[in-house]
Amino acid sequence: MSTSPDLQTDLPSQSQSDASSKLKLPSSRFTFWLVLCAMILLATNMRSPIVALGSIAPVVQGALDISETQIGWLGAVPMLTFALGAFISPAIGKRFGLENTLIAMIALLTLGMIIRSVIPTWIGFLTGTLLLTLAIGFANTLAAPVIKQRTPSHIPLITGLFSLTMTVSAGIVAGVVLPLSAQVGWQWALGGWSVLGIFAFVIWVLLRLRLGSSNHQPIAPLAKGEQPPSKISMWRTPFAWQIAIFMGLQSLLFYTVASFLPSIWLSKGLSAVSSGQMGSVFQFMAPVSILSLTWLVNRGRPIQSLAVIASVLNVIGVLGASYLSPDLAWLWSALMGMGCSAIFTLSMMLFSMRTYTADQSSELSGMAQAVGYLIAFFGPLGTGWLHEATNSWDLPLLIMLVLMVINVGFAWIVSRPVMVDGKKI
Repeated sequence: MSTSPDLQTDLPSQSQSDASSKLKLPSSRFTFWLVLCAMILLATNMRSPIVALGSIAPVVQGALDISETQIGWLGAVPMLTFALGAFISPAIGKRFGLENTLIAMIALLTLGMIIRSVIPTWIGFLTGTLLLTLAIGFANTLAAPVIKQRTPSHIPLITGLFSLTMTVSAGIVAGVVLPLSAQVGWQWALGGWSVLGIFAFVIWVLLRLRLGSSNHQPIAPLAKGEQPPSKISMWRTPFAWQIAIFMGLQSLLFYTVASFLPSIWLSKGLSAVSSGQMGSVFQFMAPVSILSLTWLVNRGRPIQSLAVIASVLNVIGVLGASYLSPDLAWLWSALMGMGCSAIFTLSMMLFSMRTYTADQSSELSGMAQAVGYLIAFFGPLGTGWLHEATNSWDLPLLIMLVLMVINVGFAWIVSRPVMVDGKKI
């Protein structure tokens, strides 16, 4: 019986062979397009609910009569629930299947968006935010192993498009949610995006029905003389800790810059309008970075060189924002935007490309993102505290610069052509 290479199936027993012979497995081309559509729809829901709140926060604060501190907690909650979701999702995905778990999480995400819109109280909004961000934490982790399991020949392409869709959809929502709230009210402006969750739910159910569940897939055959991959504890593996720190330092810079970049440029003499535009420059460089990276990886360019270049872009960007001319604020902001987006996308690729199985990919993704988002959590909090304590951005920027220089070293280490167990490719 011929099988799709994307599914990497093997039939080790006669009973499995007899049962599977009655099934017509989807073609490799069909699998590719189904997974691609599912990933794109999933990605449209994974950043939009978060950035939408940032764009409409003053309106929500006034409508719910809540304090600045409560708004601050709504901004900090995602990184904590991302870390929690990343920590617990590998075991749940392995137990119930990647697709089954993601279908449940998409339903939870959609429910969270609806709850915070239809229950206009602080408790309702916080509950909805907790639910949807926990679901996103699961999706962050389980996306990479699904790509590895279903389309192992197209990991860079689908990962790149997945990351690109998250960025573009978040940018669109951030730009339209405030004017939309003036037309239909803030509840519809936030809750209306739940229709994207419904679309994603439908396509993932279709994927599950057509391709089956990952936890019921037969084990792939081993080549002659090849040994099965040994059981690896990601929490005891140096590579996993290295990629966790690499991704975590990037996320720390990203969330810090996203929170404070306009304020930093305002303190350096730019106008309020120009400072706000620098935040847009930082965000809008992401599609350029992701498309360029995906194209270069698919062309066979060395991942190690790309990782180091991306990290150096962050160093130059922070250096420029700290000590160089504010007349080139657009350049320093753009470089940081490109560096952060490239590192995030590369990390997602490495979860799949440096592991042997979908289970290992899930475990590496979960461990690295749990640690990474905990590191990132302290970026905005620490930066804000240091700024208040010193009444200056100099010390926070200096610390950020040192961390980005350190991350160049981690970029070199994590992108070496080795697998998670240290074996050379």
